[in-house]
Amino acid sequence: SVLTVLKANSEKYNIKNVLIMVDGEGSLASTDDKERNQTVENHFKWVDAAKFLGCHSIRVNAHGEGSAEEVAISAIDGLNKLSEYAEKHGVNVLVENHGGYTSNGAWLADVIKRVGKSNCGTLPDFGNFCQTIGYGSINDVNCKDPYDIYKGLSELMPYAKAVSAKSYDFDESGNQPKIDYLKMMKIVKGAGYTGFVGVEYEGSNVSEEKGIKLTRDLLLKVAKELSE
Repeated sequence: SVLTVLKANSEKYNIKNVLIMVDGEGSLASTDDKERNQTVENHFKWVDAAKFLGCHSIRVNAHGEGSAEEVAISAIDGLNKLSEYAEKHGVNVLVENHGGYTSNGAWLADVIKRVGKSNCGTLPDFGNFCQTIGYGSINDVNCKDPYDIYKGLSELMPYAKAVSAKSYDFDESGNQPKIDYLKMMKIVKGAGYTGFVGVEYEGSNVSEEKGIKLTRDLLLKVAKELSE
């Protein structure tokens, strides 16, 4: 199978599999019980895949339509059911701030707190804090209501088991004009986080490969400043 090949290649090239990001499997916070339960089941195969590949987590979305509290109640139910299944396999279920209510740090932190399971946490993304844009990009020209990214990260870090360093554009010093990486990484470090920091480049001014390398370089530069 594809997973067997992937696992074999990972071992061959000494690659550590950490996390699977899952999109397109439905709304875990749908207020429609049938749809939500189906979505939970749709994620089971990804939990199994994560376990097989040696990943500690799957990253999910907690989207739904309705009032903030209606969607929160649905998210808590969906996440509880999925986390229960994942718990048996030693896998974490992490919610990313990814548009809608999930881009509101306080809302998402409250949901995770109310789920109350040790294997249900967050994957804070540095940039997805716009509540009215599809997947929450603060870089979208139509983003009129960005949530405070520093406040949002601070709210999500206590529950974080993964972190995504998002980048868009680089100025001449290699910094992100919209995101103060030093300030963000201070929050990450201050929360006692010692896991991996994923690199996610979402810009268009340099190639994907170059963007990834520049983001990595920025993280290393900031890490050096933090350790001085």
